[in-house]
Amino acid sequence: MDTSLPPFKIFSGTKSQYMAEEICKELGVELGKMKIERFADGEFEVSFEESVRGCEVYLVQSTFPNSDNLMELLLMIDAAKRASAKSVAAVIPYFGWARQDRKDKPRVSIAAKLVSNMLTAAGVDRVITMDLHADQIQGFFDVPVDHLYASSVFIPYIQSLKLEDMVIATPDVGGAKRANSYAKYLDVPLVLCHKQRAKANVVAKMTVIGDVKGKNVILVDDMVDTAGTITKAADLMMENGAKSVRALASHAIMSDPATERVNDCGLTEMIFTNSIPYTKDCPKCTILSVARLFADTIRRVHSNQSISSQYLIK
Repeated sequence: MDTSLPPFKIFSGTKSQYMAEEICKELGVELGKMKIERFADGEFEVSFEESVRGCEVYLVQSTFPNSDNLMELLLMIDAAKRASAKSVAAVIPYFGWARQDRKDKPRVSIAAKLVSNMLTAAGVDRVITMDLHADQIQGFFDVPVDHLYASSVFIPYIQSLKLEDMVIATPDVGGAKRANSYAKYLDVPLVLCHKQRAKANVVAKMTVIGDVKGKNVILVDDMVDTAGTITKAADLMMENGAKSVRALASHAIMSDPATERVNDCGLTEMIFTNSIPYTKDCPKCTILSVARLFADTIRRVHSNQSISSQYLIK
């Protein structure tokens, strides 16, 4: 009788193939064969080009805009379930639509809940994601969610810089919990920025709470979209006497004119993971791969091992 673990296969959507290939390399497996055929009107069809019957299937796809990436993932899940996969896990390095996680004004949608409902309706059995915009989004799902943290790649990188007089800072009060976790782990002071927004993606006013004079500042955030907040915070830190300012952000959304803003601001370095493909020319940007983090998680999930040992900080 064969007592070996059941096989698993990894497939990728169009825009996350680079990540899936890295994950497969870490795991020593081949990326599964899948075909996405597009029609003239923009509609597309997903088909697996190999059998997945009885397999654990891991589908790698970040759901950043445009919405084709989300739709691809939904069709991949549906196709895998209809092809008799034993289980289907969505590996979503960047979970898009997560900023809409509550009703902060009347008559608005809660997109993060809607996306979770769609993934569940499509038939997903597990979600593996990283640095959700809000931790409570895990509760929107009725299936297991493995929530990973980019700190496991950021912390070693920060330590490798060997910076003296370091402080951890957050560009807004909403990120205070995340920044405080870094400050505690590294045993350095915490500085806060308080911002007031005129409207979405537009910062009206910002003030620094704490001392940054003569310090090497590390700004910590979960994502950078137009880079208005992070660059304003960096310039403010430099105006207040900081020696240098670096920024960590898990997800490089980097909508225009973000790259130009980063290049023109007082940041010494902008550090991202590769959860979203970023190919623009920005000499200040450093991209760290999280493929090993996701590969280790897939290996542990497959063999029913705990994944909590991967967490440096949460």
